[in-house]
Amino acid sequence: MTKPNDNLVAGKPLIRLGNVSHPTLTIYRAPARKNTGAAILVCPGGGYNILALDLEGTEVCAWLNSIGVNAALLKYRVPKRAGQDRHVAPLQDAQRAFGMLRQRAPEFGIDPRRIGVLGFSAGGHLAAALCSQPARTYLLVDDADRTDPRPNFSILIYPAYLTVKENGDAPPAEIKITTNTPPAFLAMTQDDPVRVENAIFYTRALQRAGVPVELHLYPKGGHGYGLRRTADTVTTWPDRAADWMRGGGWLKATR
Repeated sequence: MTKPNDNLVAGKPLIRLGNVSHPTLTIYRAPARKNTGAAILVCPGGGYNILALDLEGTEVCAWLNSIGVNAALLKYRVPKRAGQDRHVAPLQDAQRAFGMLRQRAPEFGIDPRRIGVLGFSAGGHLAAALCSQPARTYLLVDDADRTDPRPNFSILIYPAYLTVKENGDAPPAEIKITTNTPPAFLAMTQDDPVRVENAIFYTRALQRAGVPVELHLYPKGGHGYGLRRTADTVTTWPDRAADWMRGGGWLKATR
C-alpha cells in the first residue's frame, strides 16, 4: 500500500502491507554463536489497517538476531473483518502463532519458558491482549492450541488502544490485567499523537496488579519510528530493552 509521496522514516521508505487474508509466521533464527535460546513473536503495527512490515517487522527481527534472540514475525490479518472488533482476527492469529512456537520449540531450538512478544502501535495492543487472555479465542485446532497462550514477557513500543479515554483511561475489555500478566517493558514519547496515557495508565494498572514493569518515557519523537536511529533519544529504546531482557534473565542461555 506504499505510495511514492508517503512520509519517510529516518530518511528511508517503509513497506505498508495491506489486504492480508492469510496469516503467516516466519522464523528468523539467531546465529548459532550468539543464540541464547530465547525467542520473541514480533507484531508490526499499522492501526489494524496495514502492517509496517519492514520498519516494525523484518528490521526488528534482524536486531533481535543480533542480540542472540530468535525472532518469529507474525503477518496477521488486516484490515478488520466486517462485524468484528478490529483486534479479533489478529488476536486469533497471534494466539495460534504463539501456540505453534511453544509446541515446536525443540524444532526451532528455543526455550519454551523464554518466549516473549514485541509489538508496535496497534501491534502493541495486540501483544497486550495476547498477554491478558488465558484461553484461546477460537475453537482448538490441534495440540499447539493446548499450550499456554500467554508469553513469558512483553515489549510494547509506542502502544495504541491500551486505554479508553472516555472511561477514565481504564483498559479496554479485551485487556484484563491480573497478577498472572507477564512482565512488561514500555517505551513512548510525550508528544506521541496516539496519547502517552496509553503507556502511563497501562503501567499503573500493571503496578497495581503487582506485575514487574519498566516504562521509558521520552519528551519527543512522535510515533512510528521503529528502531531506526535519529537524533531523538527515544530511538535508543532497543538498548534499554536489551538491558531489561538481560536483567530479567531471558537472554541467559540455558545449556
